[in-house]
Amino acid sequence: MPYAIGIVLGLATAGIATVAGLDRDRAFYPTVLIVVGFYYVLFSVMDPSRSALVAECLVAGGFLLVAVVGFRTNLWLVAAALAGHGTFDLVHSRLIDNAGVPSWWPAFCMSIDVTLAVAMALRMMRRSDLVRPA
Repeated sequence: MPYAIGIVLGLATAGIATVAGLDRDRAFYPTVLIVVGFYYVLFSVMDPSRSALVAECLVAGGFLLVAVVGFRTNLWLVAAALAGHGTFDLVHSRLIDNAGVPSWWPAFCMSIDVTLAVAMALRMMRRSDLVRPA
């Protein structure tokens, strides 16, 4: 069920962004990547041991950095990072012990991340002027 909900919400987010014109701006998907990257930090705050907080902040900082660099240079980096975050979701529990993460989150987050990455890639293929800054 988390997979289906993630896909549906990813399609809805991308669809609404397109209809409303939000994704005409190069900043939309980089901002999404930054937000997605910081959810695990939120969960680490709920973990009674603070050991996960540092690790999650470092990982989120990496996604933030890619979002900024991709925004300033080439949005394909952002699409790849969204898909990469989806892959990270699949192995997260093996890399970082974070008791605050709900059991259903990795499946949900992976499916919405990959759905948004595909939507972003399709959008860039139709609007190549979005790929690089003017």
